[in-house]
Amino acid sequence: MTTKISASLKKRACSIRLFLCDVDGVLTDGSIFIGGEREFKRFNIRDGLGLVLARRAGLRVGWVSARPSLATKFRADELKIDFLVQQGDNISKTAAIEHLLAQEKLTWAETCFVGDDVIDLGPLTRAGLAVAVGDGVAEAKAAAHYVTKNPGGRGAVRETVELILRAQGNWLQFVEKYSE
Repeated sequence: MTTKISASLKKRACSIRLFLCDVDGVLTDGSIFIGGEREFKRFNIRDGLGLVLARRAGLRVGWVSARPSLATKFRADELKIDFLVQQGDNISKTAAIEHLLAQEKLTWAETCFVGDDVIDLGPLTRAGLAVAVGDGVAEAKAAAHYVTKNPGGRGAVRETVELILRAQGNWLQFVEKYSE
């Protein structure tokens, strides 16, 4: 990602300590394959590496989904995601995140949230860095500080992570490390 970002967007990205995102439509293209007793989802490998790099750079990483899924839990475990919230309709995403922020002694200003649909509007309107995926609904895009060029499940999370790591001066360390 070589996109120039505004000074205000860079300032927001520099403050991020917690990276949160929705799952379906953000980490996936929104497709769910169900057959028999199993559910399958397609996750983007570059998004996954981006999340690993975010953790290595010191960010805490979490997923907040309204839809419980074993496939999501499996992928979160594989990537060693710090926080996985699959609340169903028991609690709003906003309330779930506020609980997490209190637990971790963090603020909304230190939080990036990536979403794609109206169910994500609460966190998007509160996050210090609100990001909508390129193929998100108009309301999510309107609430965002940044709209990715990439669609959900196709590199939008990686694009966002790179934006944050570049703003914080942490991206080149990974480029150098993997150039050896």
